Amino acid sequence: MFARLGRLVTGHPWRVIGVWLVAVVVLVAIAPSLSSVSTSDETSFLPSSSESAQAQKLAESQFPQNAKATSIFVVKRADGGKLTAADRAKVATLATGLTKAHIDRVLAIVTGPTQMAPNGTAQLVTVIFNGSQTDQSLQPAVPLLRTHAFALLAGSGLTAGLTGTVAIMSDTADSFNSAKVIVAVVTVLLIIILLGLIFRSPIAALLPIASIGLVFAVSTAVLGLVAKGFGFKIDQSITALLIVVLFGIGTDYILFLLFRYRERLRAGDTSKAAVATSVHRVGQAIASSGLVVMAAMLALTLSKSGSSRTMAPAFIISVAMMLLAALTLIPALLTLVGPKVFWPSKRWQVAPQGRLWKRLAGLIARRPGRMAAASGGLLVVLAVGLFFMHSSYDFSNALPSNTRSAAATRQLQSSFPAGALAPTQVYVTGRQKLTKAELAAFVARLSRVNGVAAVMPAVVNPGGTTASITLSLKAAPTSTAALDLAAGPLREAAHAAAGPGRQALVGGETMGLADVRSATNRDYKVVFPVAALLILLILAVVLRSLIAPLYLLVGVGLGFAATLGASVFAFQWIKGDPGIVFMLPMMVYLFVVAVGTDYNILLTTRLREEIVEGASPHDAAAMAVEHAGPTVAAAGVILAGTFGSMMAAGIDLLSEMGFAVGIGILLVSIVMAAILIPSVATLLGSRIWWPGHQGERRPARAAAERPAAPARVAEPAFSVQADEEKRLEAPLRAPLGDATPAEEPLL
Repeated sequence: MFARLGRLVTGHPWRVIGVWLVAVVVLVAIAPSLSSVSTSDETSFLPSSSESAQAQKLAESQFPQNAKATSIFVVKRADGGKLTAADRAKVATLATGLTKAHIDRVLAIVTGPTQMAPNGTAQLVTVIFNGSQTDQSLQPAVPLLRTHAFALLAGSGLTAGLTGTVAIMSDTADSFNSAKVIVAVVTVLLIIILLGLIFRSPIAALLPIASIGLVFAVSTAVLGLVAKGFGFKIDQSITALLIVVLFGIGTDYILFLLFRYRERLRAGDTSKAAVATSVHRVGQAIASSGLVVMAAMLALTLSKSGSSRTMAPAFIISVAMMLLAALTLIPALLTLVGPKVFWPSKRWQVAPQGRLWKRLAGLIARRPGRMAAASGGLLVVLAVGLFFMHSSYDFSNALPSNTRSAAATRQLQSSFPAGALAPTQVYVTGRQKLTKAELAAFVARLSRVNGVAAVMPAVVNPGGTTASITLSLKAAPTSTAALDLAAGPLREAAHAAAGPGRQALVGGETMGLADVRSATNRDYKVVFPVAALLILLILAVVLRSLIAPLYLLVGVGLGFAATLGASVFAFQWIKGDPGIVFMLPMMVYLFVVAVGTDYNILLTTRLREEIVEGASPHDAAAMAVEHAGPTVAAAGVILAGTFGSMMAAGIDLLSEMGFAVGIGILLVSIVMAAILIPSVATLLGSRIWWPGHQGERRPARAAAERPAAPARVAEPAFSVQADEEKRLEAPLRAPLGDATPAEEPLL
């Protein structure tokens, strides 16, 4: 199949490129922007069965005014003193002035004595919007509110900081838009520099940037159309993740093609034949690696959390588009450019010798036990940090601390109870009207819950069948203590106090995050095993073995644990964060396990090929490390670098993801794939290939038939070579489609 595809693409390169260009123009023209189908509100992804979602639905039907989105002005004196009577009058004037400004989508602005801080240093002005908290059309009102407030308080000695749901979402959107630009710039520069060092050619360095840019445009357009067509929202961080995923994985695929193309040119093929043969030989390897990544992403469709579930189509679409481009667009471009892709360097014409990987290969062949103990021991030590991991659901710590809403939040927390920023709502409802005695008893029971700071009087719907009680918690609304309180004692007390024929529901941001935590913990138990099973099946098909896939997956699992442990050491111990962002384990599992398994496929399949050719386990491990090790190391460094670019975004959420995935890829590609896997394979010998390959083993070739050591091609460290898919000892000049068994492409 890949041989025919190679001939088709190289025979009609202009048509292939034309189809891609037309697709980009049409799709970008008709597709909605990703920002219009994305949100940063994690609670909006909750299933309808969660308690907070049911409470929100009840509020919208019985208390539509309470279901509206809000933001809060925190008004304080510039000198930090207590508000005077004149100051309080000015705050009332502020509310009146903002109301008269008639800002679009602002429904009402209220304040009063009940919104004074207990210590008298601040007063709140509540802004009520005409829309829900996930309505992104409300966000343009935020800068207008701030501008008018600044003008109304000019010269009064008072300051007003705006925070709350809508303001935080607006600032978050601005931060992620800036982060997207920073990540894109850093990623592109990093790839250009690394590829420039590898190939010494500006054309080879820029080819991936231009082609992957087209793929990114197509992928985001298709994703926007799918999200709009099926009516779902995607997480706001997805754009930055797509950039690093596409440029990282895409660069790896292009490198495999470039190095195979270079190898065929060295073997004497014409440029066109070299491209076609590259697609033939490398296409199956690229397809296999893409299937592993997509299989891991497919498991996300079983997620209970909507944010994780909607990531599945985003990544599957993107990886599928990149696979298609790697097998069509890139070969078409390479057909037209030809050997000039390596201009002005002449190094591509001569195969360099690599001493580092020869020495490492020799160590693994001679002392596999020691090498396995050293590499495995490092991973085990890092994995110890996993036992000290705490998950954080506090997005205020994960988002930039220099935003205006973050500053206002700090002002609010210095004068009010921590839970005042996001009060919790408790609803009690039934078919019969609620009596005053029932409500009084219900409110009294809630007020006795340890951790509740204040309880407001109950508000009853017009029919008298449903009541809403607003209360503030002593703990910060996104803290672990608040989540434990809302999902535990508070919910238990509300349910117990509701009485026969009544239903109590706890809602609000804190309960929403508690439901997110519950859904996330459930997802870990479901998504992880399913993803592992899918990857295991693919490995079994590719390697034709039952033992090798198991030990590979166990090894990658150790890499996963080591990655999270290293993140705990970095963020909880060194940086001092209370915990790591709750979605980090899911990101690490999917990217490190999926991509790490891809690197292990390259090494293990090379091992299999050497064994089939008659090499002993020791010799096979040495040959695999010498020839495939540089490829894996270079690909790992580039992919880790692209994920690491997220650390330049200035957002803790992205920084943690970038650091964790980057470190994980380095550990899996270099420590795991290049050292631990071949060392263990040497110790296990032929048993890892059971039950396959028993009849495939060919007699070992005589020493005279093997090429001299200098003839074996090995790239220097951090340089990708094209020889990872087959033995260099095999003839390289077989015509396209007539590969001998020794030339069978490596998967």
